[in-house]
Amino acid sequence: MYDYVLGGKHHLPVDREAVDRIRANTPDLEDAAWVNRGFHRRAARWMAADRGIRQFIDIGSGLPTEGNTHGVVQSIAPDACVAYVDNDPMVSAYAGELLAPDGTTIVVTADLREVDAVLEKLATLIDFDRPAGLMMTAVLHFVEEESDPWSLVARYVDALAPGSYVALSHATYDRLPTRLVQAATEVYSGATQNMHPRSRAEVERFFTGLELVPPYDGAEPRVVHVGLWGAEDPEMADSDGSHWWYGGVARWPGREAEPA
Repeated sequence: MYDYVLGGKHHLPVDREAVDRIRANTPDLEDAAWVNRGFHRRAARWMAADRGIRQFIDIGSGLPTEGNTHGVVQSIAPDACVAYVDNDPMVSAYAGELLAPDGTTIVVTADLREVDAVLEKLATLIDFDRPAGLMMTAVLHFVEEESDPWSLVARYVDALAPGSYVALSHATYDRLPTRLVQAATEVYSGATQNMHPRSRAEVERFFTGLELVPPYDGAEPRVVHVGLWGAEDPEMADSDGSHWWYGGVARWPGREAEPA
């Protein structure tokens, strides 16, 4: 569905039908998709260009679509490594479009809820003794409360070296029209994973123990609607499509050593 909205080529009739049902209830669908993708790309570029990050973990990467992570970061640092993680076997089937020919990218087919298994597979490319960029954009709203998505994020973060960064975005129903909420709920009720949009306070919990980065010049460090993050003109960037998402970028300082 996401790829279809972004104008990609990896989608099926059922995806197009579902998107069109949501689109009929809101004119902001394309804006919302591009806003989130723009956040993902700006955050990855910032980590590579401004913070010198040279290895990235993209969890919930989805099918190859516009602006894949390695295309963004390797335009800055050709030797940057990117590990894509997704539980959809079709992602692995289309891996040729994700993999760089020089071995700097891998695709891991796994469920993000199986943290230990994912980390073991990531270790074939990612050096967890060096800082990394963890990208978790538009994926955690597919994790139900029973799986405790906050604990899952904390476990991934805890595996990272100090000085790593996390970029995270999450769907919300705050401030959205009732007709859109109803349409999205109906569409995802028939999907393999239901959608679980969350409030700003719930999204802020994902950043517990992390040092949030100011989203733009002059701003305080905080979680924002993702269109604002990295925006040159925050007022113009605060579009209706941006209100579909909360997110932020934060630094992992590392966990303090236990007292002897």
